[in-house]
Amino acid sequence: MWAVPIAGTVLVAVVIVMSVAGGSSKSHGSSTLRDSAGAGGKSTAIVPGGPIAPAAFGGLAALWAPQNVVGSQSGTGSAYEAASKLAGMPGYLLIADRGNNRILVVDARRNVVFHYPTAADLAAGRRLFYNDDTFVEPGGLALIANEEDNNDIVQVNLADHSLHVIFGHPGQAGSDATHVHTPDDAYMLPDGTFTVADAYGCRIIFVREHRIVRQYGTSNVCRHEPPRYLNAVNGDTPLPGGGVLVSEINGSWIDEISSTGKLVFAMKVPVSYPSDPQPLPGGRILLADYANPGHLLIVNRHGKVLWRYGPSQGAGRLDHPSLAMALPNGDIVVNDDYRDRVLEIDPRTNRIVWQYGHTDQPGSGPGYLNIPDGMDFIPAGPKGLPDYAAVVHP
Repeated sequence: MWAVPIAGTVLVAVVIVMSVAGGSSKSHGSSTLRDSAGAGGKSTAIVPGGPIAPAAFGGLAALWAPQNVVGSQSGTGSAYEAASKLAGMPGYLLIADRGNNRILVVDARRNVVFHYPTAADLAAGRRLFYNDDTFVEPGGLALIANEEDNNDIVQVNLADHSLHVIFGHPGQAGSDATHVHTPDDAYMLPDGTFTVADAYGCRIIFVREHRIVRQYGTSNVCRHEPPRYLNAVNGDTPLPGGGVLVSEINGSWIDEISSTGKLVFAMKVPVSYPSDPQPLPGGRILLADYANPGHLLIVNRHGKVLWRYGPSQGAGRLDHPSLAMALPNGDIVVNDDYRDRVLEIDPRTNRIVWQYGHTDQPGSGPGYLNIPDGMDFIPAGPKGLPDYAAVVHP
């Protein structure tokens, strides 16, 4: 979601929490289902999950069940089940603070527990440039980030803070075998391949060891005829089984392309700018409308709106939200880019229940963000620390 960045520094955070009208405090019902991701396959009591995970589709446990995620990890079931029982932010949130050229990980109390780059990183020449969407890689040893306006994709090792360019040429735009033009949403896959939406190259590429091994769309031919041709793209969410969920900006299209490169469906969605579609159990899709006022929607595969959030004014108004993700407790977290904050919304009541960042106040001081454009949820491990190894997508 292309914007002008401003450099900044990292400090520990505090923030103001606000809510909008929409109902009473959160109420979680419960049902008993078999949690196939849980330890030993035992039956566990789970909450239905409201709009993002109705009981009819398996409840909250379906959000992290192996058949619904890419590359399930050994600790996923227990970590996400524990998070499903927590109100507010149910773990840790990674934030790609694009305008400040940094990555933060914050806890439920809004304390910064990880930031990159540190002063030592900067002294060693390790720095980020317009880092956009940032995700934990399978196994939890590294982060992958697309530097959108720097035209490259980078990898950050969590243990030693080493930084590597894994595709593209920093500062050089292009859409050939080694360049990208405004890359978006880089996801690492379990086999070591990563996928990225080459936005203005109008293609989705799969890269392994610096080489494109698969591509959807034709480089620099921008029209809607998937999978051979794509309009400008900004989403390429991996799907279980090897497929990918694509968002095309012009025409407001959401496409699913199978692991064999076949078009499964293409549908228009009722938004002006579809951003980063995320699959939900039962064939539903959660997406953001990158506009002002912005919206969050859950739609089915026919484009029917099943749930919508989008106040036109007041504290709840969104200004160019770029990514909405389902949390294990049934809430939705969203980057509200141009209001310089990340919000957690209870979709049962449409109330804001947690916030990081000061609304409409960009900055780099305690509790501030500057155009946050990417995020990832990290559950807590047995000792209460971020369990990067348990993270799964979508």
